[in-house]
This record gives sequence, structure tokens and C-alpha cells, in this order.
Amino acid sequence: MHALRILIQSLIVGAILFGIISSFRRKKKILALTGMSLAIAATALGGSSVQINDALHNGPAIGLDWFLLDMFLMALIYVPLERLWPQYPAQGTFRNEWTLDVIYFMSTHLPLQILSFLVLLPATQATKYLGVPVVQQSIARMPWLLQFFLAVVVADTAEYFIHLALHKVPFLWRFHAVHHSSKALDWIAGSRSHFVDDTLVRGFILAPLMLGFSQSIILAYLIFVTLHATWTHCNFRPSAKWLEPFLVMPRYHHWHHTSQKEGIDKNFAIHFPWIDKLFGTYYYPDEWPERYGLDGEELARGFFWQTIDPFTKRKTSALKV
Repeated sequence: MHALRILIQSLIVGAILFGIISSFRRKKKILALTGMSLAIAATALGGSSVQINDALHNGPAIGLDWFLLDMFLMALIYVPLERLWPQYPAQGTFRNEWTLDVIYFMSTHLPLQILSFLVLLPATQATKYLGVPVVQQSIARMPWLLQFFLAVVVADTAEYFIHLALHKVPFLWRFHAVHHSSKALDWIAGSRSHFVDDTLVRGFILAPLMLGFSQSIILAYLIFVTLHATWTHCNFRPSAKWLEPFLVMPRYHHWHHTSQKEGIDKNFAIHFPWIDKLFGTYYYPDEWPERYGLDGEELARGFFWQTIDPFTKRKTSALKV
């Protein structure tokens, strides 16, 4: 608890300092002043020293501080990478619709992460009845790293097929189109996703993992997929050529989000490009895409309508990304 309070106080102080720097360096002062105002208000209300009314007992507790720390730590990792080595320097950190993606991060991305972690315990218990003992025992005898690698392969294969269905089944595409509606990609753009889309994908990933893998392996995979999937959406130019055939890089996944004809319905794999090669959906030219977003299709503007509209009947373009 003491370490968490120090981290929260550091976050508040950092918000004030960065707000001061931003107010001097940027022409538009509103974001800097808003950030400083909120940080000062948090300090006035007690900051990290606020007392908890009831003592916390054994078990998890998740509050607003967890949400803010998660976003702060993710931004701390990815924003410097995008500012130092961007593929699209003119895009900037505060691009068009960045506030919409922050709303998606807070309302969809984080709750789905929490839900995934909370189902680990009952999922582990369920494997006693649903798991195949021979498979479970065989996997358990493997070295931990081999178990983890196998879990990533199983999860990516499962996600490939649900991802393919989200593109090919018109009703499912209504939900997945939200994720592809961003006309510029960066670390937080990957959070723009309808909750039905996220729930389906996470369910198809966890279902096969629960049948044969331990709780620690599933937990490790959830951490890995959160970091890796965020990175593949980054506005980040450098790449390791020797690693590209084996691990999805930002340029590879950016082609999945393009509205250019040659990249439509390609690169469904999330972690391993060779899965796309295996199923004939691989596309990886040397250059980066020039256009992103939906091809011949417009979605409603704003989080509320983008959440509601997929449940209603509407015509969609035959050309999808």
C-alpha cells in the first residue's frame, strides 16, 4: 500500500510538472491547464494520503487509481517511442479523435483486462472438469518458457479464426468496424473497440487456454498480449528485420488497418506472421500504408452512437478492412 501511495503521488507531481512544461511549449494551453487543474484538485482533496474507510482484507480491490496508473504506465512506455522514432512525425500525440480513443481505453479496454484477470481463478477450477488430463499433464511437464510459447501459438491460432469471422460475417463486422474506423494509428488507437468485439475475441482466446494451461501461463499471456497488441498499433518506425518473419511488427499490423485495396482482409494474425502465410492471408511489402480507416463506409460519430449502432440493422459496404 505504501508503494502504491508513492506511485500515485509521483503521478500527481508528474502531471503538474508536465503541465507546466507543456504550457510553455505548446500554443494551445487548454490541455496543459486542464491537467494541472485536475492534479492540483487531487492534491487539495488529499492526494495519495487519503485514508481508506474500511480496512482491505484478502482479495483484489480495483479503483480509479488503478485505471489512471494503467493508462499512465502504458503512455510512459509508448509515447516516448512514438515521439522519438515515429513513422508519421506530423501525426503528433494529440491527433484527431485521440479523446475518443481515451474514452474507449477507459470504458472498454481496461474493464476487459480486469474481466480477463478475474476469470482466471474460476477458469482454473473449470479445467478440473473440462480439461483433458493427458494434455494437461503433458503440458505441465514442459519447461515454463515452452509452455508459454505453446500458449501464445494456441491463442493466436484461435484469435486468427475469430478475427477472420469478424471480417467475413456481416453482423460481426458491424462491431469490428469500430476498431478499424481510426484514420490514424498509434498506441491508444488499438483500444478503440466495441465491447462485443472484445468479449468475443477474449472468450475465443481463453477457452482453449483454459483446457490445458495453468493459471500462471494464462496470466503471463494476458500481460504479453496487452503489451504486444498495443505496440503493434504504434506510430513506431524502427523494426528488426531478422525478427519480422517470426513476430508481428507495427508495420505488419498497420497493413491490416489500411483502406488500400491490396491490404484489405490481410494479416489477421496478432503475434505470428507465419499463421497468415499458412492460411493465405499474408501481405507484407517494404513500405508503410498511406491510408487508414474504413473503405467506402462511415460510422456514427462519438462513443455512444458507435456502441449502439451495431445492434441496429444497417447497410454496410462490401469492402472491409
